[in-house]
Parts: sequence; structure tokens; C-alpha cells
Amino acid sequence: MKIVIAPDSFKGSLSAPEAASAIELGIKKVMPDAQTVLVPVADGGEGTMESLIASTKGRRVEVDVTGPMHVPVRAAYGILGDQVTCVIEMASASGLILVKPEERNPLISTTYGTGELIKRALDDGCRRFIVGLGGSATNDGGIGMLQALGMKLLDADGKSVGFGGGELHRIQQIDDQHFDPRISASTFLIASDVQNPLIGPNGASHVFGPQKGATAEIVEELDRSLGKWADLVQAKTGISLHDLPGAGAAGGIGGAFQAFFPSTMKRGIDIVIEYTGLGEKMQDAAIVFTGEGQIDFQTASGKTPMGVAQEAQKRGIPVFVLAGSVGKGTDTLYEFGIHSITSIMSGPMTLQEAMNRASELLTQTAEQVLRTYLAGFRSK
Repeated sequence: MKIVIAPDSFKGSLSAPEAASAIELGIKKVMPDAQTVLVPVADGGEGTMESLIASTKGRRVEVDVTGPMHVPVRAAYGILGDQVTCVIEMASASGLILVKPEERNPLISTTYGTGELIKRALDDGCRRFIVGLGGSATNDGGIGMLQALGMKLLDADGKSVGFGGGELHRIQQIDDQHFDPRISASTFLIASDVQNPLIGPNGASHVFGPQKGATAEIVEELDRSLGKWADLVQAKTGISLHDLPGAGAAGGIGGAFQAFFPSTMKRGIDIVIEYTGLGEKMQDAAIVFTGEGQIDFQTASGKTPMGVAQEAQKRGIPVFVLAGSVGKGTDTLYEFGIHSITSIMSGPMTLQEAMNRASELLTQTAEQVLRTYLAGFRSK
């Protein structure tokens, strides 16, 4: 029996490859001779780079860049096996995880380090980019990234503005004379499930600003500033970011990609499925295991289990989802090829205990689920 194992990471406890190995161990306890195909996946956020590096036999490159709060951080990008495709997780250079909760301030936080990663990859010869936008600490409209790549954003006196969303209102002129010319000779595939516009009640500042440290007053200030920035961008490029779907992703960097880069936006899990060859690897599989730390109503919006299930459904293959916890609103997921959703929690325990025992619990649950499936299969 061929079984495909395609989980995401269990954040805080297991990487996607570790989760896949734990599930495989449980399967082998039941069927030692099973043909297991491990395809660790991600949905465009954390783990995307490692998943694509592993599936293409690529390599990881570490570099010091400017962090979201203007101090150096050690970030990384991946060069895939073709040696020309680069994978960048924005969070590696400009992520919320890099900022202490009490220090979060989107008036200051910058995407400059993300631009530095792109520049370094261009220097390495990369001309195809996959950029995951999840987990950003920023609300600067992507101006930091643009500055790092040579664009001059000038104030009323013709001087370059500083970093962060708090500088947006000072910009009077966009000078792209020295914008890195290699950008126009490259392609950028932007991994993002966010369809929010740049401004307004559903825009970047109102929806995502508070989690990045914005008070109600700062949210309003940032929204006004992004509106002014969008006016300047439209005058420069003819592209209106104001209400453009996806422009509000990652504090507006989605809009910067749409306006100044040869780019397309696509659901993160779909990009990963394509580059890992998951569909082809499912050929002739009897069942598929997937999972991640939390399954709930948000899973249907494009999280890993949903994407894997949709791919398996095309081939009529049942999918078993293993989760650290199962929240509300999962009923609709069964319409998309998911056969069952099972929590790996074996009894009352603290969150920390569950995270510490995640590998063991995942192995146990995979074994139990497979035994139950085979018992039902044999009784037919």
C-alpha cells in the first residue's frame, strides 16, 4: 500500500519534516512494508523555504540583514535545485517573531531587510523568486524593501525619508532611477492568501495593524499615510493600490510587489504543491496523511490540510488530518475530501506537555487512525 505523508509544521514543537517522520513511524508499526512517500509541505508561511529546499535538493543561504527594528538579524533564503529560483520567507528578515511584544511599533518597523535578502539573491544569480508574506512585523507599504533595492523616496526638501510606516506621510516624490535593474529581468511569485486592499476598514492597517502594536490612533494614522502613498504610486505607475485585492498583505508590501515588480500572487499552498510535485507523488496512493498544529474554521481559507485534501480529492484518495488541537468550524472541511480529523491529544495535559510530546503523540495517533481505517476496509 502506498501512503503519502504531507503535513505542515506543528509550530513550536515539530518542523514539517519531523512531523512527517513521526507519522511514518506510526504507519510502519501497523504496516512495516507500506510504501511511504514523505512530502513535508507549508502554506506559504513558516516552513515554506525548508519544504521547497528539501523537495528540490536546494540549499540554504544565511546572511545578516537589517531587522524590523533596525538592528541586524541573521536571516536566510533558499536557492532551489535549479540554482536560479530563490525562496524568501519575509518573516525571516522582517517578521513579528523578531520583535518582543512590548517593542512592537509599526510606525518604526521596516521591510528593509527583506529588500536586502532579495538583493543578495540577485547577486547570487537568482532571477526567479518565490516570496512568502506571512508573519510580518511591518506596516510600511513595502517602502523599506524598495529603499534597499535602490529606490529613492524623497521628502519636500528632496531628502530621503527614513524607515517605517511613520515615514510614509513625508514622501513627496518616488525616484526609481536607481531601482535595481535586475528586478525587471526577474519574476516574482508572491505566496499570500490575503486578499485585503491597501486601505480602508478591510485594509492593511485596520485588519493587521493591532497585532503589530498599533493603537487605534496609530491605525488611523497609518491608513491615511498608506492612502497618500497609494496616490503617489498611482501617479507614478498608473496602478491603483487603494482597493486592489492583496495590496494590503504584510502591511502593504503586497502592493509594492504589484506596483514595482514583475509579480503574480498565488495561494501559498498551491505554490508549494506545484514545486514539491505533490500531485504526481499522490499517483496510485491509497491514502494521504496531513496535519498541522491547529485545525479550525480558518483551515478552509487555504491552510495546508485544505490544499492537500483538494489535491487528493482530484484523485479520489481519502485524507486523514492529524492536529494538535481541533477548533470550531471544521464541519465544512469534509466537503473537500477530508475523511477524518483527529486530535493527537491522548488525554488531559498542558499545552507545554503536548508540545514536548508532539512527536510521540503524532506517532501514536497515526497508528490508531490507520488501524481503524484498515479494520473498516477489511470488513467491507
